[in-house]
Amino acid sequence: MAQRTHYIAVDLGAESGRVMLATLENETFTLRQAHRFSNGPVREGDSLRWDVQRLIDEITVGIKAAMDEAQTVAGLGLDTWGVDFGLMDADGNLMEKPYHYRDSRTEGMIDEACRIVGKWELYANSGIQFMPFNTLFQLLGCKHRTPEPLGKATQLLFMPNLLMTLLGARPCAEYTIASTSQMMDMHTGQWSKKLLNALDLSIEILPEVVNPGRQIGVLNPAIARNKDGSAIPILTVGTHDTASAVAAVPAVENRPWAYLSSGTWSLMGIETPSPIITPKTFEYALTNEGGVEHTIALLRNIMGLWLVQECRRQWETEGQALDYATIADMATAAEPFTAWIDPDDMTFFAPGDMPGKINAFLTQTGQTPIQDKGRMIRVILESLAMRYRQVLRMLEDVSGQTLETLHIIGGGTQNELLNQLTADATGKTVITGPVEATVLGNVLIQAKACGQIRSLAHGRRIIADSFPTQTYTPRPDSRWAAMIKRLENNLS
Repeated sequence: MAQRTHYIAVDLGAESGRVMLATLENETFTLRQAHRFSNGPVREGDSLRWDVQRLIDEITVGIKAAMDEAQTVAGLGLDTWGVDFGLMDADGNLMEKPYHYRDSRTEGMIDEACRIVGKWELYANSGIQFMPFNTLFQLLGCKHRTPEPLGKATQLLFMPNLLMTLLGARPCAEYTIASTSQMMDMHTGQWSKKLLNALDLSIEILPEVVNPGRQIGVLNPAIARNKDGSAIPILTVGTHDTASAVAAVPAVENRPWAYLSSGTWSLMGIETPSPIITPKTFEYALTNEGGVEHTIALLRNIMGLWLVQECRRQWETEGQALDYATIADMATAAEPFTAWIDPDDMTFFAPGDMPGKINAFLTQTGQTPIQDKGRMIRVILESLAMRYRQVLRMLEDVSGQTLETLHIIGGGTQNELLNQLTADATGKTVITGPVEATVLGNVLIQAKACGQIRSLAHGRRIIADSFPTQTYTPRPDSRWAAMIKRLENNLS
């Protein structure tokens, strides 16, 4: 009789979280949602924070629901977005609600760090794209603007490790999440003493770096235990959600491919065996993040469907609630190629009145503001597709490969218009799926740690055989060339 094994995967994104029950049997994965809940920043004074206690409460509800069905599970893994962290006191208690990465305290901190260290020196050490929310710049913001908690802290825990510690694990810093911080020497995979000393930031509060696929404790029995009374192991996975998502790409071995993890953020990249840190990757603002199984995710962060999400949120405050399916239909019916935006313009980074920000950008660039909602969404999606084309060319340049296929994974795969526009703009075959890539990558590493999966390639084959994909082929349209030229003349 084939072994049936259950795993619990907790996956937290910037907009929602869920607890999933995964089953591996007969070389096939199945997934069942145990609990889903909303997520987002909370306002505390003039700052944006994460409500950790609420997240733990929701995760606990999900774990209990999963155990009601499975009764026995082999492991639990948890992943979240990158860069954010909590500060712990000497008794191991969380000192304050963690800051949200869109909080304004990081303003000016990239310039401050580069004034002290130098921009190339900082990149050459960390290999990370300069983004204002990187942990390094958050810590500098704390040091300059809210120094008291930082001065009293005895340990820093990244969000997934913080949550796992509150569930029963020992404190540590899983490698993939630590790599997003810009405080790691990506050549060694350890904290950069040189960089931290130069910026007068304490290395003493940074915990041990632990690789994916390790047991770091057991779930608090007060939350749940197995039917036989045994404890549930807490396992490190790719705790950075991008690392887990990339692990689940159902790619054919030995054929050049790229991935696009599509959601609130778009993360486009390739998988490499070691960091690529060169003047060219520096020029292209490519980032080297840790992946599972000793891989590197060479990628670029792109603003992504955040732009659509914020438009929808603004329209709802104005009294028109539109679901994503309706918005997609409106964009599909809208006139194409009427305007362009730079999706990565920093005016789009903070929450609030995204349609107004887009129209301000159009005015500043000599274009006509948009009133029609469907046309505004279409402009966003076309501009994203053209940005994807540009980043793919960068990845081909630095890797020396012609990338044959683009795998789109994650929740954004459900936006069929964007998928087709991406194929059209890039000229590449686009394969979408699985939607639940992050959860599946999380579970893949758990199953490998438990001896059920032999390798990353083996796990990817199981995922490819377990879940459907959809293929989009490029459609010729001469208007793309003119729009691509227009956009590329205005983007760096």
